[in-house]
Amino acid sequence: GRQIFLATLRLGSVPSVLSTCGMQFSLRTFRFGGEDGGESVEVTTPEVLDPGYGMYTWPCAVVLAQFLWYHRSQVAGKHVLELGAGTSLPGILAAKCGASVTLTDNCHLPCCLENCRRSCEVNDMSEVKVLGVTWGQVSPAMLTLEPVDVILGSDCFYDPKDFGDVLATVCYYLQKNPGAKFWTSYQERSSDWSIEPLLKRWKLTCVHFPLPLFGADSPSLGGTDLPGNHTIQMLQITAS
Repeated sequence: GRQIFLATLRLGSVPSVLSTCGMQFSLRTFRFGGEDGGESVEVTTPEVLDPGYGMYTWPCAVVLAQFLWYHRSQVAGKHVLELGAGTSLPGILAAKCGASVTLTDNCHLPCCLENCRRSCEVNDMSEVKVLGVTWGQVSPAMLTLEPVDVILGSDCFYDPKDFGDVLATVCYYLQKNPGAKFWTSYQERSSDWSIEPLLKRWKLTCVHFPLPLFGADSPSLGGTDLPGNHTIQMLQITAS
């Protein structure tokens, strides 16, 4: 059988410091792989201590990163775009797995973009680009972006009012880049919330990946206590 790689988390490895946005942040270090002396990669994420700012590494990001690590051969040498990157765990991991990476977050949230840049700095990944992209809006950065192979998005489907804008942006990139795929993880917060009607509207195809297939069903994934991990879904979305 395939070797299962699990992520582990080390807390408090670096003291908290003050960001230029005037908010305190701390650093968390995730480690992927390393079982039986095998290959491993570490990613450090800067997190604002108040998770209300959207700059916190939530369980969905760890699940998406685990999926990416398990399929890292598919991103090596490819251009990977992360939407709503925040702390940028999946995007930085993709860069460390050999991808050319562009991190994006809301044009109107400069502190989120600053946090993306800080993620690049603390991981010594100066070659990673950071762009402002707001879901549902076309910007010059979107029009001039080089061809994309893989799009990443963790917990983008958090607020139902954003679902349409998220998929409109994803659909734009998928149509512009035939053969590209959108890897996304999301947490089911209500049985009444569904993206299925929007997938049909945008003529998108969705494939679901059960968490055990890529070692993301462990209660200690990411070094955190996640007994509710079964509510997190991992999807691949492509143009029909």
